[in-house]
Amino acid sequence: MPNNTPAAKKPQFSVALQTDGYQRLIRNTLSDPKVVQRFTASISSVVAVNPELQECDVGSILTCGLLGEALGLSPSPQLGHFYFVPFNDNRRGRKVATFILGYKGYIQLAIRSGQYKRINVLAIKKGELINYDPLAEEIEVKLIQDELARETAETTGYYAMFEYVNGFRKALYWSKDKMEQHALRYSKGYKAKKGYTFWEKDFDGMAYKTMLRQLISKWGIMSIEMVQAFEADNAAVNQDLSADIVTAGDIDDTAVGVAAVIDGDADVVDNSVANDEDQSDNVTMDDL
Repeated sequence: MPNNTPAAKKPQFSVALQTDGYQRLIRNTLSDPKVVQRFTASISSVVAVNPELQECDVGSILTCGLLGEALGLSPSPQLGHFYFVPFNDNRRGRKVATFILGYKGYIQLAIRSGQYKRINVLAIKKGELINYDPLAEEIEVKLIQDELARETAETTGYYAMFEYVNGFRKALYWSKDKMEQHALRYSKGYKAKKGYTFWEKDFDGMAYKTMLRQLISKWGIMSIEMVQAFEADNAAVNQDLSADIVTAGDIDDTAVGVAAVIDGDADVVDNSVANDEDQSDNVTMDDL
């Protein structure tokens, strides 16, 4: 006899978040009642405007949010520190939120370490680059002075640099062609032109994150918080705030519509980038 009983409707995130188990986890992690109240309100606001996140496992959203809170980063899409991005977890048969660090989050953590006197990442526009010496790491550019004209000009490359308080300096320049090859190599979704990838939605924002990750992970001084953020970036976060790297077998990249994660008014969409070449066997946001 067929079962015509309708499936139980999944409770709203804001309702599920008020259950004893989740409230106990939040209180035990954050302690301060005012922080608990602010945290609960902030992640509830992010989920409320995102239908994709509303379908995710509540615990995965909560633990990603707690990691961001532990790092002192805001979940607001407008600030771009970090994002909750939904994945279909085939291994567990559920949709989960993953922690994605934005390039502005990288900058925030670097500044807070107290080691960086200057840190910057910039798109180089057509006609601006005069010369770049990779040995001396010296770049000569003539920036377009008209801000509006510069904003609308074609991007031909990317430059990132940092300087420590002790004077040590490191810089990196990639042409846009090199960045394009990087995206094609590490993003299966971008290579297939699936339409929803962040590389397609905001190539410059993704490039900024790539440049900073390349620069800081190889030559930067990394605080404990920054190491934790690097390890958790593009991963499913456990309740103890450790991270599980999302592997290719775990991801259904065709059913997640992750572009919905970002508020259309956000300054930049910079949610993901494949890890550096020495970590490329892990699929992080590769399929995006």
